[in-house]
Amino acid sequence: MADGVKISFAKFPATLDGFSVLLAASGAAGGRAGLSVVAEALVAPAGDLLERAGAADRFDGKSGTVLDLLAPAGLSLPRLLVFGVGKAPDLRPIDWLTLGGAIMGKLPDSAGDVGILVDLPGVEVSAQAAAEVALGLRLRAYAFDRYKTKKKSEDASGKLRVTLYVSDDVATKRAWKKREGIGEGVVIARDLVNEPANVLTPTEFARRAGDLAKVGVDVEVMGEKDLKKIGMRALLGVGQGSDEESQVVVMRWNGGKSDAAPVAFIGKGVVFDTGGISIKPAAGMEDMKGDMAGAACVVGLMHALARRKAKVNAVGVIGLVENMPDGKAQRPGDIVTSMSGQTIEIINTDAEGRLVLGDVLWYTKERFKPRFMVNLATLTGAILVALGTENAGLFSNDDALAASLHEAGLETGEKVWRMPLSPEYDKLIDSKFADMKNTGGRFGGSITAAQFLQRFVGTVPWAHLDIAGTGMSSPQSEINRSWGGGWGVRLLDRLVAHQYED
Repeated sequence: MADGVKISFAKFPATLDGFSVLLAASGAAGGRAGLSVVAEALVAPAGDLLERAGAADRFDGKSGTVLDLLAPAGLSLPRLLVFGVGKAPDLRPIDWLTLGGAIMGKLPDSAGDVGILVDLPGVEVSAQAAAEVALGLRLRAYAFDRYKTKKKSEDASGKLRVTLYVSDDVATKRAWKKREGIGEGVVIARDLVNEPANVLTPTEFARRAGDLAKVGVDVEVMGEKDLKKIGMRALLGVGQGSDEESQVVVMRWNGGKSDAAPVAFIGKGVVFDTGGISIKPAAGMEDMKGDMAGAACVVGLMHALARRKAKVNAVGVIGLVENMPDGKAQRPGDIVTSMSGQTIEIINTDAEGRLVLGDVLWYTKERFKPRFMVNLATLTGAILVALGTENAGLFSNDDALAASLHEAGLETGEKVWRMPLSPEYDKLIDSKFADMKNTGGRFGGSITAAQFLQRFVGTVPWAHLDIAGTGMSSPQSEINRSWGGGWGVRLLDRLVAHQYED
């Protein structure tokens, strides 16, 4: 993993050694009253140093505050950081995760060996909380720099070794084993989104998805000949202007009961989107290498489920295409017949992702008869206008599924906001010449795109996540400094873990 940190766990130390980090709850008058009993004993040789330093820096243990001491007198340490966490009993899993990212952000490249005492006064810090801190460390440490020929001479990659000191190292290691797989899934998704399109072609994307076989996922790849046989003409139409062959990848994790219907996740994988004949403006077009963030999330999620041995049957299906202008490219005014048999008039070749998803949703519904389907796609600029970059747009035909996604979003920080669906919007995508057209015009653009997709899901519980604002050029946070943030992996893993495992 390109995470730049090696993480281990041990029981509370007898003495502090090397670069050290302590946690303090709010109310830490003078910097010390908010320390745990264990931390108090470890800093006792320094006398009242922390009180004096805390008073001088007005450190009171509130969330986000840091007391930074270089070579503290009385302690044989090069540096001591004390992180304020606020009211300890109120900390949620997302707070522990964010804390880990914040700590990682304060560790210099030259820190070397770092010890973090994960302990607070008045509360028992669970193994799960400590594992969340470790996950935050790992996610913040991620960097995509494989194409940089000049790097810092003191690059942190592979040099930071962090030990988390906890009350129960055995339980924490067990908790970390599951979260480590989730972290790997996020990193896989980030790597895919960050890759340039000249490297990550549909074929190369499919090959990388095939690596999931190493963790027990069954992977099936269908090329253009296979897709023509089964009638995915809407998907194939998007890629017909490219020299790169379109692909569909089916990934299956069978961790549940043998007769249980699977949960299904579908991802849009347009590895580069020029807009086709309806070509996009040049400014910012380089970002269209990230138009496959939905498919990247599905691959990362399937890895996470397999690595933590999720007790569920899950299917991931991704449609991989490149949308290019060419003499063979699809034209505005063309009519294509989708796999469902419904016909589509092409009004704008830049409304291509819904064509890919329409065929893949129908295929998934018909073949796997899933308990539900969730699709992810960087589908519309309109969702950015509506929600910005803090929430993904959620559209659903099922209130229970929508509520579960909203709850999982609040728990993970990968938030969603429900948008409307109703038959009144259908008239905007009705076509004079076919069953529907692929765009409904400027107004309600994210809604009409969702209405289009709904025509391919039937009565299966379904949710569409429009991640145009979160999947690429991702919101920066304490756990993410990457352009491609791997958004959605933790959200959907939490959805499965809390609602759908046997």
